[in-house]
Amino acid sequence: MDLVLYEVKDRIGYITLNRPEKRNALSFELVAGLKETLTNAESDPMVKVIVLRANGDAFCAGADLAYLQQLQHFSFEENLTDSNHLKELFLKIYQSKKVVIAQVQGHALAGGCGLATVCDFVFAVPEAKFGYTEVKIGFIPAIVLVFLIRKIGEQKAKHLLLSGELAQGNDAVGFGLVNFLVSKDQLESKTAEFAQRLIKNNSGHSMAMTKQMIDRVQSQSLDEALSYATKMNAEMRASDDCKKGIASFLNKENLSW
Repeated sequence: MDLVLYEVKDRIGYITLNRPEKRNALSFELVAGLKETLTNAESDPMVKVIVLRANGDAFCAGADLAYLQQLQHFSFEENLTDSNHLKELFLKIYQSKKVVIAQVQGHALAGGCGLATVCDFVFAVPEAKFGYTEVKIGFIPAIVLVFLIRKIGEQKAKHLLLSGELAQGNDAVGFGLVNFLVSKDQLESKTAEFAQRLIKNNSGHSMAMTKQMIDRVQSQSLDEALSYATKMNAEMRASDDCKKGIASFLNKENLSW
C-alpha cells in the first residue's frame, strides 16, 4: 500500500497521508514519501494550490512509536541524519512556491501538529485536537518550534510547547493553529472552494513571491528588509503577471488566472 497518495483535480494537487492503521504516524518512509510527492506537486504545471490531507480518523499522530524505539539505539550522527530528514520535510512545505492548505479531519499531534503548522492555511473539524505533547515524554518539539514561533508568536508558542496541552475548536483558532473551522461533512468542499478562489483570483507568481518575502524579511534587520522589499517591488512591476493585471484593471476586463 502506498503511504502517500497524489491526485490532481481542478488545478489542486491533493497529497494524502495513507497510513490510517497507524494513525498516519510519521515513519522514515512516510516522511520520504511526502518529500518526494511535494517535489512532484511543486513541478506539476497542472497544480496551482496544494492540499495536504489524510485518510482515517487521525490527521497525523506524530512520530511512529516503533520507529521511536529504534531511535533509542541510534548514534548521535544517525539521529542527526534522521532529524534533518524531518526538518527538510517541514522546510519544503513552508518554503513551497505554491500555497499549501492543510485539510485536517482528525487529531494532529506533536509532529503531526507540526505538519499543519508549516502549511499556509489550516481547515479543520471542530473535534480535531492540536498540540505538541513532546515534553510529556521527556522529549522536545525542537524543529517545529522554529516555525511555530514565527506563526503565532512567542507567548502563545510557549503556552503550547511548555504545557503540552491540547487545543481544539475555537481554542485552536485563538492560538492561531487553525484558520477555518468546518463541519466534517463540509470539510472537503469548503477547503476546495477556498483553494479555487486562490486559483481563479490570484496570480500564482505573486503568491509565490509574497510567500518568499514573508519568509525572508523575518530574518533581516529593518533596513535590510526594506531594501529587499523595495527591490522586489521594482522587479515585480516589470513582471508579465503585473502587466497583465494592471492592463485588465485599467480596461475593466475580467481577469482569469
